[in-house]
Amino acid sequence: MSDWVVTLIDKTGYIGVGFLMFLETVFPPIPSEVIMPVAGVAAAQGSMTLGGVIASGTAGAMFGNVFWYLVARVIGLERFRPFIEKHGRWLTLDWYDVEKSEKLFGRFGSVVVGVGRLLPTVRSVVSIPAGLLKMRLRSFLIWSTIGTAGWSSALAVAGYVLGKQFDDINKILGPLSSAIIALIVLAYVWRQLTWRKRHPDA
Repeated sequence: MSDWVVTLIDKTGYIGVGFLMFLETVFPPIPSEVIMPVAGVAAAQGSMTLGGVIASGTAGAMFGNVFWYLVARVIGLERFRPFIEKHGRWLTLDWYDVEKSEKLFGRFGSVVVGVGRLLPTVRSVVSIPAGLLKMRLRSFLIWSTIGTAGWSSALAVAGYVLGKQFDDINKILGPLSSAIIALIVLAYVWRQLTWRKRHPDA
């Protein structure tokens, strides 16, 4: 699973890291838990610097974060409701979830965005409630950047350390990336299987 990520990063360097992180944020083809460690390994091998890897990964992810924030802000909360009611099951999201997010953002918006960027899955979607609820752009950018940089740094440093200790890093990254993707799929399937239990009238 990590082979094509390794190839793209080897050929395109920082641009590839930023592009992959942008894609991961906008339409996740492969998780950042794979992208940034691979980039960290490349830094350990000397083809890039660790700081450059973290900066490019953070920048790419932030472009995706801002994209979803702006889309959600243009749509607005009320126009978003029919979409959730029609397609919520496949998103494993209902209007009650949206209302909980609205209350949470009303009290702790900046903290939710900052901490949300450090949590798998949440980090990719927290831009949407921030935009729907019209969080101030300046606060969104500051807290998103802090959280995204922290997440990208942790993953890149982990890859950098692994790259310094092991010659054949693919023996570790291959199974690791497959396990991460499997967990994401299992979590989605579980949400689907328990949807009726949470929504008996659906």
